Amino acid sequence: MQIPFENRYVTLGEGFFDRTSPTPVKKPELIEFNYALASELGIATDQASALAADVFSGNRLPEGAEPLAMAYAGHQFAHFVPQLGDGRALLLGEVTGLDGARYDIHLKGTGRTFFSRNGDGRSALGPVLREYLVSEAMNVLKVPTTRALAAVTTGEPVARERLLPGGVITRVASSFVRVGTFQYFAAREDYDAVRLLADYVIEKNYPQLADSKNPYVAFLQAVMERQAALIAQWMQSGFIHGVMNTDNMSIAGETIDYGPCAFMDAYDHDQVFSSIDRQGRYAYSNQPSIGLWNLTRLAETLLPLFDEDPQAAVNAAQQVLQGYAESYASHWLAGMQAKCGLTACRHIKNQEDKALVEDLLDLMDESHADFSLTFYHLSRLADQPSEQDKNLHALFADHARVDDWLTRWRQRLRLEAQSNQARQEAMQAVNPVYIPRNHQIEAAIRAAEDQGDFSVFHELHAVLQNPYLQQEGKEKYMQAPEPEEVV
Repeated sequence: MQIPFENRYVTLGEGFFDRTSPTPVKKPELIEFNYALASELGIATDQASALAADVFSGNRLPEGAEPLAMAYAGHQFAHFVPQLGDGRALLLGEVTGLDGARYDIHLKGTGRTFFSRNGDGRSALGPVLREYLVSEAMNVLKVPTTRALAAVTTGEPVARERLLPGGVITRVASSFVRVGTFQYFAAREDYDAVRLLADYVIEKNYPQLADSKNPYVAFLQAVMERQAALIAQWMQSGFIHGVMNTDNMSIAGETIDYGPCAFMDAYDHDQVFSSIDRQGRYAYSNQPSIGLWNLTRLAETLLPLFDEDPQAAVNAAQQVLQGYAESYASHWLAGMQAKCGLTACRHIKNQEDKALVEDLLDLMDESHADFSLTFYHLSRLADQPSEQDKNLHALFADHARVDDWLTRWRQRLRLEAQSNQARQEAMQAVNPVYIPRNHQIEAAIRAAEDQGDFSVFHELHAVLQNPYLQQEGKEKYMQAPEPEEVV
């Protein structure tokens, strides 16, 4: 297997990482290899099936790999931890894809590192399967995300609440630099390192900013725009990240670190998907404001780069951050208009469309209507009342209030220039039939961990790769969980 490494992160210096080799595992076996992604990265895969288990478990390092554990800090549930770092993951190296962009290849679950603290550096099989399924589903849903290149079993147990099979996932990202990476050096008042890191990220991920009047202010602006757009897409998908700590916020504006995450089934404004988030800090409805909170922590690390005058630096940061709310609102409304079949219309103000969408979400919250099924059935309704309205009614407790909303929605549709068929097709292109539902992921994990059966995982993954296409015989994958199936 040939991986065309061009490693530049190592040139930043030893203070940015700790060189660490993966700890070999007993008997690695390949679960899934992403041939399409490998091709996009220029990885020669003629012998992939024979070598992938060894390479992507860490047992065999491909030529040119320079494994290292990245240093970073982070605010965890608002409490600052000055040293975190890759405790169970290694940056294997960097490659240039066929699109000319540079990508990081990252192994997760490869054993202890300098940053492991009291952890074993391993991963149970369940989180590996979850991240593979969800990250690749996010990709086809067109939500910026890290990708999954390979998943392997290790042939060794890991000790959690009980002994579980171990696994390793290989992740690919535009960058694994986080807000917490900048915080690591700022906390040490090492602003030469902050500048070096910023220059590296700008050169790699934001090359268009190099000639800006103040590239560091422009960098904060660009990260802000990407993060606002990303979180808007999470909200439009009913996705809850679960743990939006600053060490889990990618500087490239991609979804990263799939821990206790989930796509909502029953809609709840304040749904939480992390058992340790007892105060609801990272609830669904809080995600936009947490995005701004995290960006503010990034801005704090960059202040000395903005201007020698501290007040001028603060003013520059505030000017950028004050644009976040408008940027997020614009991205969110545009996406929600598309989900509801609405386009920008000179006859109506954006605030009216916003009110229409928010009223629907309130109805969904009151009835705990299934998020994805609500928009799925809405996308199949005609511009006049019909028998199909009953499919939407079935999700709500108060049919009369739903009909009142549908009346307002259909009145709004009359202002659209597109035909009814074109509008339905456009809605169905952004409202998926299938999402990676938590109970189905759990079923795949249980089959794999308890019985060594990966067929459930493979079938679910295949369905999720065509989320907008109604697939014959796959009806169960679009259904909400029964009460006993809720995870």
